Amino acid sequence: MLDMLAERIATLEESATLQMAALVRELKTKGEDIIDLTLGEPDFDTPQHIKEAAKMAIDMGFTKYTPVAGYLDLRKTIVEKLNRDNQLSYSTEQIVVSTGAKQSIANVVLSLINPGDEVIIPAPYWVSYSAITHLAEGKVVEIAATIEHDFKITPDQLEKAITPKSRLFIFSSPCNPTGAVYTIEELEGLVKVFRKYPDIIILSDEIYEYINFIGKHASIASLADMYERTVLVNGFSKGFAMTGWRLGYIAAPLWIAKACTKMQGQFTSGTCSISQKAGEMAMTGDMQPTKDMCAAYHKRRDLVFNLLKEIPGVQTNLPTGAFYFFPNISSFFGKTDGHTIIKNSSDMSMYLLGDAKVSTVSGDAFGDDHCIRFSYATSEEKLQIAMERIKLSLSKLK
Repeated sequence: MLDMLAERIATLEESATLQMAALVRELKTKGEDIIDLTLGEPDFDTPQHIKEAAKMAIDMGFTKYTPVAGYLDLRKTIVEKLNRDNQLSYSTEQIVVSTGAKQSIANVVLSLINPGDEVIIPAPYWVSYSAITHLAEGKVVEIAATIEHDFKITPDQLEKAITPKSRLFIFSSPCNPTGAVYTIEELEGLVKVFRKYPDIIILSDEIYEYINFIGKHASIASLADMYERTVLVNGFSKGFAMTGWRLGYIAAPLWIAKACTKMQGQFTSGTCSISQKAGEMAMTGDMQPTKDMCAAYHKRRDLVFNLLKEIPGVQTNLPTGAFYFFPNISSFFGKTDGHTIIKNSSDMSMYLLGDAKVSTVSGDAFGDDHCIRFSYATSEEKLQIAMERIKLSLSKLK
């Protein structure tokens, strides 16, 4: 009966991250000792004051349907946050709260992209950018950002990728999967190109804003001429350890915000009432837990970076945000342990899962088959053991 499925779902790729995570769960139920570095999920618990706000919301009766774009109080809080942290001025009508930043991105792409429209995406990129673009029947135009340039594209690369069909540019900073962070100067270089092409909308995924090791976060929407053509995407999952709460949002030009509200109204309507009240507290309450989490990630980053440097054949950059490494492992292509031949990043991920009992995600899912991604959002002890296992497994490849 598979031939009865709609073409859009038959051709839609399953998320490689979720696919590997499901495999790891299956192996763990069979008793396998797997160190899971697959998902981009904080290992910290949601801060207590945020949980208490959710409990209070239940007791106060916030258990009904919510406005499609989100509670007005939460949208006011988001407006205040953007003004406070990013020096960006929005009205509440320009904010749309969704069931996670992934839905926010899907709303934007489905609202803007017609069949054949081109969406420019620097690679490596988060796996869902390309999948959502294909779902909207758009064409993905990749720009290869290499490890030698810290996985960041240049203005010249951007200009060469633009055509009369270019409609949308999607990127993240801090970046999943590379941890790269664009400085305000680097963003200004890209903006000089965008100013020549006023019809291109920019989708700026800033979900890792609070996990930044180089200082103040820079948003492309803050640069001259960009506010009216930038959709800022953010959420609560990473900075506040609220992945299961499913809460994200956009801040956008009013015409795009209205379109996304219309789109969302036919898919999910308003997101969870209890999560929204918790989100209010996250943005207005004590930020020290967020700062402490960022400091812990920074320490783990340094630990893993030093351990990776000790593994022959592995090339890595120094991530300046988020909580991922995206090392280049292509020097092992064509090598074997006598049983498995490593031909690509998928082979490497499966080899490490089987031999080292460490789960990673193949780089081809992120647009770069030379690399693999793993998260360091886990304990230092597990990271130490994982790197030791990986080093031993890679030493077997000749």
